Amino acid sequence: MSGTTSGEAGAAEPVLDEESGAASEPSSPRGRLRGAASALRCVTAAVVFAVAGTTTAYGVGRLDRGDLPGLAAEADGLWEFPRLSSPPLPSDSPAPFADEERPGAHHADPRALVLPAPKGAVEDRALRGSDGWLATEDFLAEYVEPDRAALGQLLVDSGLRHVTARGWTTEDGTRTRVYLLHFGTAAVVDDLFHRHMGLDAPGHRVRGAERAVSDQELPDTTGIEEIRRAVYDETRPYGREHVRQGYLSAGDVLAVVLQSREGTVGTLPFLQTLALQSQLLT
Repeated sequence: MSGTTSGEAGAAEPVLDEESGAASEPSSPRGRLRGAASALRCVTAAVVFAVAGTTTAYGVGRLDRGDLPGLAAEADGLWEFPRLSSPPLPSDSPAPFADEERPGAHHADPRALVLPAPKGAVEDRALRGSDGWLATEDFLAEYVEPDRAALGQLLVDSGLRHVTARGWTTEDGTRTRVYLLHFGTAAVVDDLFHRHMGLDAPGHRVRGAERAVSDQELPDTTGIEEIRRAVYDETRPYGREHVRQGYLSAGDVLAVVLQSREGTVGTLPFLQTLALQSQLLT
């Protein structure tokens, strides 16, 4: 089963802008940028306080479509992402969670919805696939047998349209893979998530993390009520690498975020990746 869909437009890339936003009125583009910067700074606060063991919860309000500044807080262990822009929508198409006729439908090119690599990371070009679409078999290779075959059949039965992905390795050896699985409707994704991801343990086992459980201690730093999240952590003793898993139910898109590293995967970059990917899906 291939992740390529015929008749799609050429691959679209997120717009990267190195300049920071300036203060302006909230209704203007620059004002919305300032609001986005303020909201994403809350992510930094959230993950830092979470690691410190505080019980205070910090959320990130939903952002308007527009520029999403990358987070740069090296001292806190966060990665520096380039400035992101939500991809353009086709003419007269609503944002996914403002679509009353097809709630949760992403009308933008899915290839432009994947989080890009942070600055200084080495990208895994193989995950780009062919013309931006990844073969489903390449995604399924993340899972062990017989779970791989079972998950593959589940995706076929659920009408998976295509897969797009991005991956990178940072200087500390952390390997990140982000997969977006696009389906026909939000109802299909919600059912998949409810029956196979929103559990005490992953519905299907990832290679290298056959023993994993729901990580209830990680805060939800997105604050986006339309997106449901499930996160899992490998139980000790770890294998060759420590593996963290995150699943996001975002309308008609199911996002899968995997991070692995010899030693321990950092909590801050994991939460940061989930938060920014969530924002791009709104």
